[in-house]
Amino acid sequence: MNISYNWLKSYLNVDLAPEKISEILTDLGLEVGSMEEVQSIKGGLEGLVIGEVLTCEKHPNADKLSVTTVNIGNGEPLPIVCGAPNVAAGQKVVVATVGAVLYSGDESFTIKKSKIRGEQSMGMICAEDEIGLGASHDGIMVLPAEVQVGTLAKDYFKVENDTAIEVDLTPNRVDGSSHYGVARDLAAYLKQHQDDVKLELPSVDEFKVDNNNYEVKVTVEDTDACPRYCGVTISDITIKESPEWLQNKLKAIGLSPINNVVDVTNFVLHEVGQPLHAFDGDEIKGSEVIVKTLADGTLFQTLDEEERELSENDLMICNAEAGMCIAGVFGGLKSGVSEKTTKVFLESAYFNPVWVRKTAKRHTLSTDASFRFERGVDPNMTIYALKRAALLIKEVAGGTISSEITDIYPTKIENFEVDVTYRNITRLIGKDLSQETIKSILSALDIAIINETEEGLKLSVPPYRVDVQREADVIEEILRVYGYNNIEMPSSVNSTIVYSQKPDDHKLKNTVANQLTAQGFSEIMCNSLTKASYYETLDVYPRQHVVELANPLSNDLNGMRQTLLFGGLESISHNINRRNSDLKLFEYGNTYHFNTGNKTDLNNYNETQRLAIFMVGNKAATNWNTPEQKVTFFDLKNQLENILLRLGLSFIDFDENSTESDLFSEGICLKQGDKVVVDYGMVNSKLLKAFDIDVPVYFAEINWDIILKKSAKKTVTYTEISKFPEVKRDLALVLNKDIKFEQVKAIAQKTEKKLLKRISLFDVFEGEKLGAGKKSYAVSFILQDESKTLNDKQIDKIMKKLMTTYERELEAIIRK
Repeated sequence: MNISYNWLKSYLNVDLAPEKISEILTDLGLEVGSMEEVQSIKGGLEGLVIGEVLTCEKHPNADKLSVTTVNIGNGEPLPIVCGAPNVAAGQKVVVATVGAVLYSGDESFTIKKSKIRGEQSMGMICAEDEIGLGASHDGIMVLPAEVQVGTLAKDYFKVENDTAIEVDLTPNRVDGSSHYGVARDLAAYLKQHQDDVKLELPSVDEFKVDNNNYEVKVTVEDTDACPRYCGVTISDITIKESPEWLQNKLKAIGLSPINNVVDVTNFVLHEVGQPLHAFDGDEIKGSEVIVKTLADGTLFQTLDEEERELSENDLMICNAEAGMCIAGVFGGLKSGVSEKTTKVFLESAYFNPVWVRKTAKRHTLSTDASFRFERGVDPNMTIYALKRAALLIKEVAGGTISSEITDIYPTKIENFEVDVTYRNITRLIGKDLSQETIKSILSALDIAIINETEEGLKLSVPPYRVDVQREADVIEEILRVYGYNNIEMPSSVNSTIVYSQKPDDHKLKNTVANQLTAQGFSEIMCNSLTKASYYETLDVYPRQHVVELANPLSNDLNGMRQTLLFGGLESISHNINRRNSDLKLFEYGNTYHFNTGNKTDLNNYNETQRLAIFMVGNKAATNWNTPEQKVTFFDLKNQLENILLRLGLSFIDFDENSTESDLFSEGICLKQGDKVVVDYGMVNSKLLKAFDIDVPVYFAEINWDIILKKSAKKTVTYTEISKFPEVKRDLALVLNKDIKFEQVKAIAQKTEKKLLKRISLFDVFEGEKLGAGKKSYAVSFILQDESKTLNDKQIDKIMKKLMTTYERELEAIIRK
């Protein structure tokens, strides 16, 4: 959403630079994505001056061209070849000099020195459409004779310079979807730092009914779908171009002017966030507006000339005979304002957000109106917006207000009442704010105090703040205005963001989350939407199995994740780029999978709960007493063993093999039958490179659904503890890169069937010292005899036998 800097300042008595306003808005939660210098005429007419045609002669080599000399007031006249039929000596004209850039829509071209049919040309005499001042191309612009030669075109045409501030609006902040909404938030912040801030809407006190010559009867059949509907008529209007000031306002935010009435409705929409619709009075059959639904399957042609099949759940604005508009979403082809319109019925309404959202999605329509209605506009703004638009239409299109305002509002939408305690404000914010500061912020946010006690406040929140209905929401409002940056933070924070709601799943999640945070991990929450392109080159998660969105927000959010890896890598890259390179992260999240087949068949989609663990950098922060110690494969494995142990499970409950996933350069998987329960190891270097990560990342992904079932079925059993001890021996094997751990494991189990109890891989190493195509496995062997204590001779014999077998069958080199 674009906000005009000049327009914004018309509601506030402040003179802050655009950069400072952008910084404040971002701190307030209205994040500024970009800023751009804009002009009321694209390019600002830079390099264009007013000149006088001194001579004009027929081109010797072209019948339709003229050779002119033009005085632009700075020395020698310019020779210019011109193709306009109306060019003549003595005219005052607009001249684009060499180097000037002219724009035509999104395209541009630069004026250069040239020879046209043998004659030199040092500029261009311009028509109005060539410089963005109109649509005519019948000939060059001829200006009044009194215009002074050498005047800059931008000064003559009064080009306005502005800054377009792009606000990346989040779905919950529909209150900020207008210039006044942004100004209101800005004022709330500034009032905490200065006393003289005034926020004002333009007055509508001059609104009055001129006559009752054009009455339109309004009936609302479904007040649940349309809780409030207002309207007024305006007669004897003249449709034409909008005045310059109105066109400039719309152009500054990237809108193209259409005509004076439509431009007013767009202006008010972006001023106060209230969508309006102007109906051509002659198309309102029976002089009656009926808000209702139509029969399922009814055909309706919208403004884009498409014929749409309506649902019985689509709310419509109808006349006495047929539908005129899909309520809150899109107008009809025939009922809109045209150049023949002389009277209008102006609509300002509050439609049920759920109805609008479902209708917009059903017809795959997204408009400025539906964007606001489906998030919840201010029901108290409807009358103001109606009066404001009516007065502006009278100003720019003439006419008279020809009816009383119709306001059908059977059940008033009340303010939200919320209780908040000072104790919880301090607890959630993490800082003890004074009661005066809290009350000042609430007042600046239009949140009224109904009652005050020693413990806290009872508040009345206006309905335009649809996202502030709980105590935590109010505290968030206080915090964002006070300033997140004003809260002192400790050097590190380890926390979990999973809360217990259901007895089994959530209890176990909290158990594991608390265990991980105690080990220095922090929980992350990444978007379920992701780039489908991440899966282009993967075998384990192919691109064709991505659940794709029908109407993606962008190419970066066009699919649903098949693995939690990529969200974690985005977080790791973000942190490393900000010099936070020692990371221990975990995430609970769902992954999504589409099987081949019919995309409308829900049976072809799978959703799985997973737990991801990431370890990067050093095990702990280095200091004078703690040397640098990098995270290893064994550290990740140790965390997994502890998690399984906490759930009553262990590695021996699963089949342990080398992973076949191409997410890893080296890794292990635990399987239950043919299902992968855990994949863990070192992330593939090619994937890391794509995220600009140049350090090893150790990653594990657990199928939480299988773990839950396995944990629930696990019964506690015991056997007598052996009287004879286990013996552990380690081997470091240098192997070819293509050899998997399962081969190492299988050979060991085949070589020593009786005394070998367990074998596990605890480290993997690759490096130049090993040689090309080589890697090192560090493997542990657990030996035990149930009937007697093993002696060194027996142990050495078994280990020698294992080493000989590995050397013979795998060409292994035993590292000493």
